Amino acid sequence: MSTTAIVILNWNGKHYLEKFLNKLELKSDIPGVSIVVADNGSTDGSVEYLKESHPNIQIIEFDRNHGFTGGYNRALKEINTDYFLLLNSDIDVSEGWLDPLIKNMDSNPKVGICMPKIRSAFERGKFEYAGACGGFIDILGYPFCRGRILSNIEVDDLQYDQDREIFWASGAALMIRSELFSSIGGLDESFFAHMEEIDLCWRAKLAGWQVWVYPEAVVYHVGGGTLPNNSPKKLYFNYRNNLLMLYKNLPFSSLYLILISRMILDGLSAIVYLLQGKREQFLSVFKAHGDFWKMRRDIKRDKESVKRKISGIYKGSIVFSFFCSRMKLRFIDIRADISK
Repeated sequence: MSTTAIVILNWNGKHYLEKFLNKLELKSDIPGVSIVVADNGSTDGSVEYLKESHPNIQIIEFDRNHGFTGGYNRALKEINTDYFLLLNSDIDVSEGWLDPLIKNMDSNPKVGICMPKIRSAFERGKFEYAGACGGFIDILGYPFCRGRILSNIEVDDLQYDQDREIFWASGAALMIRSELFSSIGGLDESFFAHMEEIDLCWRAKLAGWQVWVYPEAVVYHVGGGTLPNNSPKKLYFNYRNNLLMLYKNLPFSSLYLILISRMILDGLSAIVYLLQGKREQFLSVFKAHGDFWKMRRDIKRDKESVKRKISGIYKGSIVFSFFCSRMKLRFIDIRADISK
């Protein structure tokens, strides 16, 4: 029988633990499954609450906030199970959510990473922004999802309820084989937070593994629990880390053409922020690019693995297609143009 550790990385999220942890325990009561909370130096009484109200849950305590990447890397080194399931503290699980993930991982040895379908905790009939029903990227590295393209979030009418290989799984609810996590070096701590799961999945695919979504498993995500979507800091991490991810994982034959294209497009988006009076967001974009060019010198690229042809990349520009559709683009409209 396989074993699974559901690992929640918590930082000042006591209110989410109080709201969702009881249900998680009740709906994850399966042989071989344990729940671990790794605390990233919280100061809101999270650890005290866990010790008093959830004495059967393992707690791993850190003295400070190591970010999403550093916190999980440190926590997972202390856990010995076949699978790790990284789960945000602001996730509300449904009945039977875990069985499909475990069963499919057990029966498909080529699948290294998988995820459930993620709906919004606020509008439960709609997909959730950060993951929806599986993630992809376009040729310039912009991420999008089956059920959410840029700002267009679809209602879930079961139109994407088929199991499917994807490019990336959301870090809000991501299951990974422990041997895979260790073999590719875990999460990249230079990212700190945001887009680290896309980089992890990309490296897994370059190593020959598959990434899948199993929509029979359903969870509901609050989202924005650490940084709101309009936060200049979140914007900075997203722009910088996306460039780092491209530099790490693209072959040199296409890398610099894509980076030049991104500099132009990101520069245009910064100008839009400025015209909207969002000066902090404008500065975040330029700071992200400046820090990327400094950080790239320390990046180690696997010259052989980046040559591997991988699936899940949209052959066009998702941004161009989105605006050409008057911001009504759906995944079903472009699925034929995604590499297999």
